[in-house]
Amino acid sequence: MAEPAPITPQGFRALRQRYEQLFATERPKLVETISWAAGNGDRSENGDYIYGRKKLREVDRELSHLSRRMKAVTVVDPSQQPDRSRAWFGATVTIADEDDNQRTVTLVGEDEADASAGRISWRSPLARALRGAAIGDLRRVTLPAGERDYEVTAITY
Repeated sequence: MAEPAPITPQGFRALRQRYEQLFATERPKLVETISWAAGNGDRSENGDYIYGRKKLREVDRELSHLSRRMKAVTVVDPSQQPDRSRAWFGATVTIADEDDNQRTVTLVGEDEADASAGRISWRSPLARALRGAAIGDLRRVTLPAGERDYEVTAITY
């Protein structure tokens, strides 16, 4: 059985908003454009019709993907975490490397990960190493550049 795919309430809201925006706004506009273009005659050389159909397939594919993801994820509210002394899903963890460079990351679901914003996937190597860590723990992480040791300096939810 596959490991559950957790997501924060904010991440789930973002998935739902994207789905609703595509379904209620973009898709109807495309259908209208395709209908108008189809009424203009020869469809084989009608750029509006060809592009509209291609774009509609892309939108439908994304709607299908979003629908499957919303069914597959489990919403986990980090504020309800009973053990706040350790790093679990949704925790914002500050770590320091051997050179005392500090970095703050938040452990989130795969659908809401954005490394540039400090949100890393719950299944990433760094997040797996930090799972269950308490303040003061040293964790070794195997990264593409090699192994690194990190010390957990703060945990918040």
